[in-house]
Amino acid sequence: MPQPESDNRRNSVDPGRSTLSAPDPLALVDLEGHLGFHLRLAQDASFRAFAGRAGVVDLRPGRYAAMVVIRNNPGITPIALSRAIVRDKSTVTPLVQDLERRNLVRRDRSTADRRSVHLTLTEEGEATLDALMEHADAHDRWLDAIVGDEKPQLLRLLRRIADALP
Repeated sequence: MPQPESDNRRNSVDPGRSTLSAPDPLALVDLEGHLGFHLRLAQDASFRAFAGRAGVVDLRPGRYAAMVVIRNNPGITPIALSRAIVRDKSTVTPLVQDLERRNLVRRDRSTADRRSVHLTLTEEGEATLDALMEHADAHDRWLDAIVGDEKPQLLRLLRRIADALP
């Protein structure tokens, strides 16, 4: 299909190579030059590829990272987990509830403070995380192949962005 007549040709995206799916190329206009937009596209594409590789249709962002942190810090509180994975407590609560509902995480009341809970992985959570970690390692090798020798620079830039923003 021919390109639309427009001064925005440099801002159009070929749906065949984009994460956007549309019958015709779409003009992104101001979005094409926005770093935040491309960070989101890259994160979405990476997450979809990871979930597809792992064969987990309903794996939502944050679950894998939360499980890794809980495994490495058994007994962690939800507040400490929210800080570790840089999520607001209001989003961590449903995340933990979902993991608990799936029998991947156990919440135990603190013996010192009954208002506080501590999180640990269940046996099923340990097994699930082991499988996910294999897929994550393969996925990371795939991303390494995509960025090649520029990985250290990309990581430096991403850390700079994360550190500089509130």
